[in-house]
Amino acid sequence: MYLKDGCSLLLKVQKPSIPFLLNKRNPIPNLKPYLETSKNNLNENMVVKNLVQEPDISLALSYFKYISNSNSFRHTPRTYRIIVQKLGKHGDLDGVQYFLQQMKLEGVSCSEDLFVDLIGYYKNKGLAEQALKMFYRIRDFDCKPTVKIYNHLLDALLAENRFKMINPLYGNMKKDGIEPNVFTYNVLMKALCKNGRVDGARKLLKEMCNKGCAPDDVSYTTIVSSLCKDGKVQEAKELADSFSPVVPVYNALISGYCQDGNFEEVFALLNEMLARGLDPNEITYTIVINALCDTGKVVLSMAVLGKMFSRGCEPNIYTFTSLMKGFFSRGRLREGYDVWKRMVREGVAPNTVAYNTLICGLCLNSSVVEAVSLLHEMERTRRIPNVTTYSTLIDGFAKSNDLIGASEMWNRMIRSGCHPNVVTYTCMVDALCRVEMFDQAQDFIDSMMRENCTPNTLTFNTFIRGLCHGGRVDWSLKVFNIMPRYSCCPDTTTFNELLDGLYRSNCLEEALGLFREMERMEIEWNLTTCNTTIHGFCQLGRFREALLVVGKMLRKGIKPDIITYNTLINAYCQHGSVERAIQLLNAMKAGEWHPDLVSYTSIICGFSKWNDTDKAVEFLQLMMNEGFVPNIATWDMLVRSLFSNTGCFYQESINELDIVAGE
Repeated sequence: MYLKDGCSLLLKVQKPSIPFLLNKRNPIPNLKPYLETSKNNLNENMVVKNLVQEPDISLALSYFKYISNSNSFRHTPRTYRIIVQKLGKHGDLDGVQYFLQQMKLEGVSCSEDLFVDLIGYYKNKGLAEQALKMFYRIRDFDCKPTVKIYNHLLDALLAENRFKMINPLYGNMKKDGIEPNVFTYNVLMKALCKNGRVDGARKLLKEMCNKGCAPDDVSYTTIVSSLCKDGKVQEAKELADSFSPVVPVYNALISGYCQDGNFEEVFALLNEMLARGLDPNEITYTIVINALCDTGKVVLSMAVLGKMFSRGCEPNIYTFTSLMKGFFSRGRLREGYDVWKRMVREGVAPNTVAYNTLICGLCLNSSVVEAVSLLHEMERTRRIPNVTTYSTLIDGFAKSNDLIGASEMWNRMIRSGCHPNVVTYTCMVDALCRVEMFDQAQDFIDSMMRENCTPNTLTFNTFIRGLCHGGRVDWSLKVFNIMPRYSCCPDTTTFNELLDGLYRSNCLEEALGLFREMERMEIEWNLTTCNTTIHGFCQLGRFREALLVVGKMLRKGIKPDIITYNTLINAYCQHGSVERAIQLLNAMKAGEWHPDLVSYTSIICGFSKWNDTDKAVEFLQLMMNEGFVPNIATWDMLVRSLFSNTGCFYQESINELDIVAGE
């Protein structure tokens, strides 16, 4: 097995810069098609047509330079805008800057539309601050600030969450005497909402109305959506009731109620939409279907899909993907695959996300070979696999304990030029740990740092779990201690894995010390923490302390599960308090949990241990009446008890005979 090092194959390749200087000595590519026309016939429309129709940017630049240098045509604002557009879309902002400077030198004015284009190019590159600097030089290019330019600049700053720059720019807009329009207000409201200031956005909405600028669908949807995201769904509903809601507003409300799991209100809103003559769109139905699938209500989600079809609303790729995800998460592989087939039949072309969903579903259901065949299909249909695709497949191989398959997929990813992320590395660490190649797993974590990919808490939790399951608890504690070096804080899962490993290795006192450390660090408990610790105390024979953990658990609002009950029942039985164990068993029956085979076997073992065979047989019959078939452990304990009691009776009889014979 050989894992390719990602470094050598992932070096950035520098794109050759496009020469844009108007130098007569520059070689001119094949310009014959353009130069066949007489120089005297060149006009703006012809030059514009030639520039627009030329897909090769190098040829377009050469043509632009040639006619300029030959003095056969003087470039206009139109022709400059086209060449700037070509460079901007190509991402060559240096070239854009050069031509702007050239326009300035030649006295060619920069139009409002060209400046809006420039802001867009900087926005696409994540350089909103550079766009702002350009804006402050706008008059140098014989262009005046307009509301349209301000709006696009505000939007570019918003895209990068540059909130501190937005307010001063809005103030500058007012100083320039430019009245904000609905687009301006919408950008400002989005900025306030993204900054957690929904109340400020609502005030701005009122200001907008007072100034005679009518809010549009975006205005209301922005505020309603933000209120819902903050959990203020009822407040959002009251606001929506104050105007005539449109479909996007209903979608925001439905999404809010879906987050709360309030499907009764969701369906009420759907009916309200229909009553008002508003047709729910594919986004509406997809929100509902996705929420139902996330909560395991897959059958109901299919009913919503049927309703969607009956209303003549076509599902989109996200609708089908949500349904597939819902079925796969419930282990219903066949139905998930049927949704995929239906999607294809409906003419919805699967994208990378849809392929990834199906691949994930297949891997979750141990069908890794089929998942790999889907990867081949993606490559054939030119759907480019991404890091999620490869990570999912590596994880699938890891869970199948197939290190060779995981390694081959890693190498395939590197060869394709796809850069692994922290998830991919963590999946490979898991694959190595499952076959107890711990040194190699450690090397992998070290190589992450060299590749500027910092391991996270999940990476360390995966490594610690592997070490604990492999009996290397001492090593796992060392890993736990070095986590802060990587700026990783241990979480509940970290402690749970270590506690489980220590109990498995009978390092009970160390485990209890770690549990106290967890309390000292104020790490949140979960059910696994409680069950592991209760089990540990019971193993140590410290039953009182186990009960104290149960008390703390209940005070924290953590509900016990079947494992908690069975641990305590077994502990009571081992300590001779079988009657208390039976009380707990009855409490289970009265609650949401029902006794299982383990519960009854513990009671039977308890009675057997304390030589009450009659009661043991009685509970055996009760267990069988409940539909549980005794296993080998149950019969073994019962038979041992019967033989033990028979042996005692036999020995007592022999002793009595000896006494009689002696007399």
